[in-house]
Amino acid sequence: MLKRLLAATFLAAAFGGVAVAADAKPNDLQIAHIAYTAGNIDVEAAQQALTKSKNAEVLEFAKTMERDHKAVNEQALALVKKLNVTPEDNAISQSLTASAAKERETLASLDGPAFDKAYIANEVAYHRTVNGALADTLIPSAQNAELKALLETGLALFQQHQAHAEHLASTVD
Repeated sequence: MLKRLLAATFLAAAFGGVAVAADAKPNDLQIAHIAYTAGNIDVEAAQQALTKSKNAEVLEFAKTMERDHKAVNEQALALVKKLNVTPEDNAISQSLTASAAKERETLASLDGPAFDKAYIANEVAYHRTVNGALADTLIPSAQNAELKALLETGLALFQQHQAHAEHLASTVD
């Protein structure tokens, strides 16, 4: 029970303060929606960076984020089509979307090195949060083996993204 409470508390804190009951765990349709939403948010963040940054390292990182997150989301869409299911919108997905909109607005007001630093700092924090939620809540809650495998593959890739972002954060001026 304590482990579920800690996981629910983490999930609530990580995803914008959405209240999640201690015994509640997302179902597969909600997990699919959360994962797709999280990936799409990073695609949008990358696209913003591609239009605003002039830093070659930041631009290369953003291209990687756009490519990789689009690819995982395409795999997710193929899986839901194969399973003939519809991902279920939920409070966590909605909170992620709202928080991302606020962050994009904040980043839109920045230019040059200030934008680059803020974008990379956000990428570090975002990947930490999403990776933690994948490892601690979404993957353990997934019931469908194919969904679980896709989430595990995504987690391995996104952990690399996090490491790359952390490295960039230490080098971007």
